[in-house]
Amino acid sequence: MLQLHIQNETSRLRAVIFGIANNNGPTPTLESCYDPKSKEHVIAGTYPKEQDMIPEMESVVRIFEKYNVQVFRPNVIENYNQIFSRDIGFVIEDKFIKANILPDRDQEILAINHVLQLIKKENIITLPEACHIEGGDVMPWNDYVFIGTYSGEDYSSYITARTNRNSVIAIQDLFPNKIIKSFELRKSNNQSKENALHLDCCFQPIGKDKAILHKNGFLIEEEFKWLVNFFGKENIFEISKEEMYHMNSNVFSISEDVIISEKSFVRLNSWLRENGFIVEEVQYSEIAKQEGLLRCSTLPLIRD
Repeated sequence: MLQLHIQNETSRLRAVIFGIANNNGPTPTLESCYDPKSKEHVIAGTYPKEQDMIPEMESVVRIFEKYNVQVFRPNVIENYNQIFSRDIGFVIEDKFIKANILPDRDQEILAINHVLQLIKKENIITLPEACHIEGGDVMPWNDYVFIGTYSGEDYSSYITARTNRNSVIAIQDLFPNKIIKSFELRKSNNQSKENALHLDCCFQPIGKDKAILHKNGFLIEEEFKWLVNFFGKENIFEISKEEMYHMNSNVFSISEDVIISEKSFVRLNSWLRENGFIVEEVQYSEIAKQEGLLRCSTLPLIRD
C-alpha cells in the first residue's frame, strides 16, 4: 500500500504520478480546446505533435530516476490527452482527493486506477458534484492550503474557470486543522496573456520560504499583496506577463533545494541558482503550448 503524505510543495519527493504523451490523439478542433493558448497554436498550425512531446516527458522521467523518485504513469487511453496529471487529483496529508474536472476528461481518472488501488479506500475522497476543482489550483503549504478560484456570477461562461467556491468550502470542511486561503484568479477564454488557468500559472512556493509570483494573474490586489507579505518581498521572484505566458511559475520541486525548470527560463534559472537552488533544466516548450508545464504534469503522492 502507498502511505500518502503531502504537507507542502517542496519537501523531498518520493512518489509521483507523471502524465504521458503517448497516443495523444490528433490536433484538436478549435471548439474542443480547453484553454486560449491551445487555441492559438491550433490556429497557427503549431500545435505540438506527439513525437515531440514524448521525448520532453521522458527527459523529466530521467531526472526523477536520478533522484530515486518512484514514478507511476497513467495507462494509455487511445487518442486521448493524458499529459496533465495534476488536473485529475491531488493529495493533502494522507488523503487523495479526486478532482471534479471538465466532463470531457473524466476518463483520465480511470487510467490511474492501478495507483488508486494501492491507496486505502477510506483515504480516497470524491467531492460532491457541485464542487468543481482541479489540482493546479490547490497548493498545500504546511499550515495553509492555498486555492485558486473564480467566484464571478459568469463562472459558467469560462471554460478556464476550474475551481469554484463550493470546493474551497469543502476543502475547509475536510481539513479543519488547515488555514484555507483562496485567491480570485483572472480568467479569459481567448486571451492567454490575461488568463491564469490555475493558481500555479501565476504563483508557486519554492524552497523553504520563497515564491514565484505574477501580479496580473490575481483579480484582487489585496490577495496578491497578502502573498507578498507572507513570503516577504526579498524572497519573491516576480515574473512578467511574457514570462507568465511561457509558464515560468510552473516549475516543479523535487526537494527544497532541487527544482526542475524549462531551459529557456534564463532569468528565473539564474535567480534560482543565485539563491542556492540546484536547477535541473529540461526542454518542455512543446508541452507548454497547451498552457501547462512541469507542475501540471505531476501529481505528487509522497513527500518526506
